[in-house]
Amino acid sequence: MESLRAVSDWPVETVATAVIDAEGRVLDTFGPVDQRFPLASVTKPLTAYAVLVAVEEGAVEWDQPAGPEGATLRHLIAHASGLAFDSADVQAAPGTKRIYSNTGFEVMADLVATATDIPFADYLAEAVFSPLGMSSSGLAGSPAAGVTSTVADLARFAAEVQSPKLVSAASVAEATTVAFPGLRGVLPGYGLQRHNDWGLGFEIKADKSPHWTGASSSARTFGHFGQAGTFLWFDPEAGAACVALTDRRFGEWAIEAWPAFTDGVLAELR
Repeated sequence: MESLRAVSDWPVETVATAVIDAEGRVLDTFGPVDQRFPLASVTKPLTAYAVLVAVEEGAVEWDQPAGPEGATLRHLIAHASGLAFDSADVQAAPGTKRIYSNTGFEVMADLVATATDIPFADYLAEAVFSPLGMSSSGLAGSPAAGVTSTVADLARFAAEVQSPKLVSAASVAEATTVAFPGLRGVLPGYGLQRHNDWGLGFEIKADKSPHWTGASSSARTFGHFGQAGTFLWFDPEAGAACVALTDRRFGEWAIEAWPAFTDGVLAELR
C-alpha cells in the first residue's frame, strides 16, 4: 500500500506500521515489524482483552464492586470509576464523568490477579499473548502502560479483535460499544470532549473532535494511542485495522501527522 510510505516523512528515528483486514490478513507493512517498542497506553486494549477472557471464564464479573465505593469492574475498564489519572484519589462519583485513569486499570488488574491467583503479567501472557503467538510481547510494570511489543505481534492481536477466537464475538461487540454513554471528559492530548466515549478498554471515536484518527474515520472507529508515539485503530466500516509504533513520544508532530496518514490509508482501502 503506497499510503504506508507516508510514515517515512514522520520526524522519528524508527517507525513500523501495518494494515490488517477484517479477515486477519496483513495487507502491507512498512519498517521493522519485528522490532520491540514500548506501547505506553496501547497496553490498555491488551489488558482489557485479558479481562474479557477472565469474565468469560467466570473469574470476575462486570458488575461486581471494584474500586471506589459504588464503582464496579465495568466502571474501572471504561474510565468511569471516578479514580484520578495516577492516584487513588476519587474525583467524581462513579458513572458521572469520564476520567482517564491508569490507576483504574491497575486496580482492575489486581482484581483479576486475586481472582485467578495468577500474577496479572502471567495471566495476560497465558490468556492473550501465548494463544495468539505474540511471542515478542510482554508486560513489565503497569497494566495500564507497561507492555512492550512489535507491529507483527499487534497485527496478530488486530486479527483476533476483528475475528475473535479467544472470546465470543458478543464480548468484543460489547467492549467496542459505548459504556456509560453521554459522559464528558478529557481525552489526553486532545482536551475536553462533550461525549468522551469509551467502550470496555477501547476508546471510541464517535463525534470527538479533534481526534488522533482521520477526518474520514467512521464514528464506529475504536482503538487506542500511547504517549510513546504509538497507535492501534480499528474501523469496522473500512473492514480494517492499522498499527503504528515509533520511538518518539507523542506530541504536536503526531497530532499533525497521524490523521493525514489515516485518511491516506482509508482512501486507499476504499
